[in-house]
Amino acid sequence: MGGEVASARADERMQFTDTEPAPVAVDGCAPAPATEARALRSYEARKIPNHGARPVAAGIRFAIAQEVARGTIFLWLPVLLGSGALIYFALPVEPPAYALASGLALCALAAHLAGAKARLRLALLAGLVVLLGLVAAKVETWRASTPMVGSDITTRITGRVLKVEHRADGRFRLTIDILSTARPQLRYAPERARLSARTIPPDLKPGEGLSGLVRLMSPSGPVRPHAYDFSFESYFDRLGAVGFFMREPARIALDHPVGLLQRLAARLQAVREALAARLREKIGGAEGNVAAALITGLRSGIPEEVNEDLRRAGLAHVLAISGLHMALAAFTIIGAARLGFALFPGFSSRHPVRKYAAGAALMVCFLYLFISGAGVAAQRSFLMLAVMLLALLFDRAALTMRNLAIAALVVLAVSPHEVVGPGFQMSFAATAALIAGYAAWNRRRERAFGRNSAEIELSGARRLFRLVLVYAGGLALTSLIAGVATTLYGVWHFQRASPLALGANLAAMPVVSFVVMPLAVAAMATMPLNLDGWALALMGRGISTVMAIAHWFSERTPFDATGAIPLSATLSLSSALAILTLTTTRLWLAAVPFLLAGGVLLANRDLPDMFVSEDARLVAVQIGDDTLAVNRVRPNGFSMENWLRAAGAGTVRKPAGSKGASLSDLLADQSIGRFLCNQSLCVLRHPEGMRTAHVKKSDDAATVRRSIIALCASVDLVVVNDPTLDRQCSEDGARIITARDLARRGSAEVRFSEGAGMPHIAFAIREPYRPWHEHRQYSRASRGLGPYRRKDRE
Repeated sequence: MGGEVASARADERMQFTDTEPAPVAVDGCAPAPATEARALRSYEARKIPNHGARPVAAGIRFAIAQEVARGTIFLWLPVLLGSGALIYFALPVEPPAYALASGLALCALAAHLAGAKARLRLALLAGLVVLLGLVAAKVETWRASTPMVGSDITTRITGRVLKVEHRADGRFRLTIDILSTARPQLRYAPERARLSARTIPPDLKPGEGLSGLVRLMSPSGPVRPHAYDFSFESYFDRLGAVGFFMREPARIALDHPVGLLQRLAARLQAVREALAARLREKIGGAEGNVAAALITGLRSGIPEEVNEDLRRAGLAHVLAISGLHMALAAFTIIGAARLGFALFPGFSSRHPVRKYAAGAALMVCFLYLFISGAGVAAQRSFLMLAVMLLALLFDRAALTMRNLAIAALVVLAVSPHEVVGPGFQMSFAATAALIAGYAAWNRRRERAFGRNSAEIELSGARRLFRLVLVYAGGLALTSLIAGVATTLYGVWHFQRASPLALGANLAAMPVVSFVVMPLAVAAMATMPLNLDGWALALMGRGISTVMAIAHWFSERTPFDATGAIPLSATLSLSSALAILTLTTTRLWLAAVPFLLAGGVLLANRDLPDMFVSEDARLVAVQIGDDTLAVNRVRPNGFSMENWLRAAGAGTVRKPAGSKGASLSDLLADQSIGRFLCNQSLCVLRHPEGMRTAHVKKSDDAATVRRSIIALCASVDLVVVNDPTLDRQCSEDGARIITARDLARRGSAEVRFSEGAGMPHIAFAIREPYRPWHEHRQYSRASRGLGPYRRKDRE
């Protein structure tokens, strides 16, 4: 988050003001000083005098002309391209290829025929870019075509190890390319799976063969509507199944041929894991795992309590390989190289040592990109730095905001699905806000300097104090701007905010910037000579300090969960953010309506009253007083954590009752706000009068049917954990959600209508299925079948 400061400051003077036209870059190359001036003079010459009429419209036209002259239109290309990708992934049905191709052809033809009609042509070109975003997403989906298992199954696999991750609980997580299956041999086997294991063969490395008995399961859907979709991410990560080894796998020799790219990928992954193992060994403890995450991107070994402290304190961005790490690594290399060249003044006077330092930094960042796993934030950071360093190598100027646009275009062209993920949204939002914020600050500073142009001589002590003050103020401003820009997406994706993030970043980021990351670069440089012990020891102490700061602020955070926010509010505020960061004139006022609309939508949000898991086993009901009542004594931890944040709740109320209680006893009980359960069902009376029931899975179908008939007239909503039962109540009876409904359409949110009215049920997945959900239709539950039971042998 804070690492983009350097790149923002590097070119902040290239930003423009409304009253002082400045040079603009043409195609990201050298600035053309007269471009904007010529454009504005041409506009003034063509403008028809309005004699006082329509002054607002004339001002808007003049502002648009300024934006065009400054090259701002290029910055909107990734916004339009990303909007097209978002539209594709939000569509209720899969768009046919011929429709997209026809739309592209028609838009291109219409734009060509528009001729001199500039506004119409601009609108058509914008539509063309949006359609290109849809096409890019469609092509990526077609290229993935990941086969995914439809039902849980136990089989024996033979595969090639791609990744070995050490988890904090002592288990291992393996990513494996499946080469064959046996007993039973799967007709539609997944090509890749992510499997956990208690133990693995010693010194197992990527590229080696592995065989064992596994339980394969389908990637699950969202735990609630609009939540993180594991099926979606697994589809684009080429993961067709998840699961676990039922006993220790065995290392085997493989005779399958391996391509060059596969060998290189295996070798790179082996280097990453060996480096992570060395960091864990040398530093030790949680600090070693954090160091492995900072350098290699492997985060699975970090204890959950450390992750939670960092999240609550607003320091989770420290673990993400982003602009912070990439920029610090680059500037450390540049500074060290320039310092080394300064020791040889004769050589430095005859050679462009600045370019040599930039070239060295570019190579180091390129290696860091692959060593760190090449996440979307790392890709964005590397692309931005690469453009800046290449411009330095070739004596060309580059605008920082244009660098960001180029990076976004590359990421969207290669991986359009990233646009819906939190990594892409938070990374680009923070960087765009920082660049725009520092550009505005620089304009204000230049105006103030113009009014007070007299130079002031400062003593050494005062100069140092001013430098410290400027750094602290810049860090605070950086944390504030980036925090505001990313809070929206943190609340949308995770339903959590960090109110003390500003203080935590002010305390922790100097340690990261001046201790942790420079020592990480020093450790990597001295590691080949086995002289990295001192650097890693000091780096571990720096990480320990950051962890202590995170823990201190985490304990004092007044709140964490924010509750779910509507999609309409997120889209409205995102539009406002785009306008505020990408405009350089008074057109930023166009963001005000979007800000107001987003605020109104947030103020009038309607939080869910009830959550139902997609396996029909877990039900949670919001009963007020910051509490969710659940029907299970041991609910699923991940689902409950997500539901608590979405409901803005903080506590869980477990069920009560006895196995011997009858249905009439449960219905007659006057207890409010708690599930009352017997052996086959649970009933809850809501404080506002609604009643909810959950019918457990049972081998006695006749008893379950009688229970449903009795509940139809007594409760408002019934959840039945049996896919074979599809009985519905009469029109004036209770609503029923069966296990088959949930298997086909995913988890559900329920909102109870005020007064008399049927509950409103929203499922997480729509039909007909998109490609990443097509496997759901093949599960036994979605077909109305019970669990598989092996026939007894005679």
